[in-house]
Amino acid sequence: MAPAERRSNWILAALAAPCLPLAGLGLPLVVYLPEFYASDLGLSLSVVGAAFGAVRLIDMAFDPFIGGVMDKTRSRFGRFKLWFAISAPILMLAAYMLFMAKPGVSGLYLWFWLLVVYGGFSIASLSQLAWGAVLSPHYDQRSRIYGWWQAGNVVGIILVLTLPALLPLVGIKGHGVGVAAMGWFVVLLMPLAVSLALWKVPEPTITTPPRRAGINEYVALLKRPSVVRLLAADFVIGTGPAITGALFFFYFERVKDFDKGVASLLLLIYFVGGLVGAPVWTWLAYRIGKHRALAFSSVVYAAMTMAILLVPPGNFAIAALLMFLIGVPYAAGAFLLRAMMADVGDEERLESGGDRMALLYALLSGTVKIGSAAAVFFTFPALELMGFDPKATGVATGLGGLSVIFTVVPAGLALIGAWIIITFPLTAELHAAIRDALHARDQAEEAHG
Repeated sequence: MAPAERRSNWILAALAAPCLPLAGLGLPLVVYLPEFYASDLGLSLSVVGAAFGAVRLIDMAFDPFIGGVMDKTRSRFGRFKLWFAISAPILMLAAYMLFMAKPGVSGLYLWFWLLVVYGGFSIASLSQLAWGAVLSPHYDQRSRIYGWWQAGNVVGIILVLTLPALLPLVGIKGHGVGVAAMGWFVVLLMPLAVSLALWKVPEPTITTPPRRAGINEYVALLKRPSVVRLLAADFVIGTGPAITGALFFFYFERVKDFDKGVASLLLLIYFVGGLVGAPVWTWLAYRIGKHRALAFSSVVYAAMTMAILLVPPGNFAIAALLMFLIGVPYAAGAFLLRAMMADVGDEERLESGGDRMALLYALLSGTVKIGSAAAVFFTFPALELMGFDPKATGVATGLGGLSVIFTVVPAGLALIGAWIIITFPLTAELHAAIRDALHARDQAEEAHG
C-alpha cells in the first residue's frame, strides 16, 4: 500500500472547527428545544413529539438524494467543500427562526423550520464526514481524523451549554433567553468556522468519472453485510444517548430534585467526560482495533448509565462523578463508527468500482435520524400515557416509568450494540489488503490512461 499521508493537527483542527456551531445546533435540537417548545411556548407533548419525530423521518428521504448528488459532483471547488459551503446560510436562517421563537407559535411553524434545519444539517454533516474520509486512506489515520471531529463536536456542546449558566452571572435570566443565546452562538460562529475549514483544509482531487449514485445504489448498499452491521450498531448505540438527552431535564429535575441550572451543569460535566474520552478511545482503537474498542466502550456506558439510578436525590457530588463517567464512553460510538464507514467505502470501491462515500454517510445519517426521532416520538407520548406532566411539580405520577426509560432502555441498547459490533470483519489487516488492491488497480489504470 502507498504510504499514508498524515494530515497535520492544524488541518484536522480546521476540519473540526465547524463542529462547534454544528454541535451547538444539534444538541439543543435534541435536549433543549423539545422541552422549550412544550414547557415555555405552550405546545403539547404530543404535538412536539410528533413534529420532532416525524420531521426526522421525512428528512431521511433527502439523504440518499443529496448523498448521490455529492458523489457525482465535480467542480474546481471540490465535491464536498462546495456542498459544505452551501449548508451554512441555510442553517443560520433556520437556527434564528427556531431559537428566537416566541409564545404563540403554531405546530406548523415548528414543522416548517425543523424541515429546513434538518435539510441544512444533512448537507453539512454528509459533506463534512465524506470530506474527512478522503483526507487519508489509512485505517488508523481515520480514527485520528474522526477523533478530532468528535472532539470538535464535544467542545461545541460544552461551549453552548455554558451559555445558560453564564447569562445569570451578568444579570440576564430566563430560560427563553438562554435558548436564544444558543441560537446566536450558532448564527454568529457558523460563517467564521466554515470559512476557516474551506480555506485551510484541502480536498483530494478525484479523477474518476462520476457514476450513477441514487436511490437504487442507496438500497444496494443496504445489502452489503458490513454496512448492515455498522448501521445496526449505530442505531442502537446512538439511540440510547438520544433518549437520555431528550429526557435529561425531566429526569434530573423531577426524579433527582435538581433545579435546571444544576441539571445544566451536570450535562456540561457529561460532555467534559466525552472530551476526555475521545483521545482514550482513539488510543485504544490503535491497540485493539476500532470494533473492539467500540464494543468495550458500549459495555462501560451501559454499566455507568444503570449506576445513575443509585444517585441519592439532591446529591450533586455523586451525580457529577457518574455523569462524567457516562460521558467518557459516550464519545466512542459517533467517531469510531464513522471511521469504520470510511473503511467500508474502500471495500465498496474495490468491489463495485464506484466511489459511494457520501451515500454511505447518508445511510449513517439515516440511522441517527431514526434513533433521535424515536427518542422523542415514542418516549414523549409514552410518558404522557404514564401520567407524567412536564408542567406539574411535586407529583410522583409517571416518575417510575421516566426512570426506566432514562436508564434501563439506553443501557440495554448499548449492550446490544456491543454484541453486534464485536465480530465486525473489516479489521486493520483486511483493510490494508483492500488498500493494496486499490492502489495496484489505480496505478494500472493510470498506466493505461
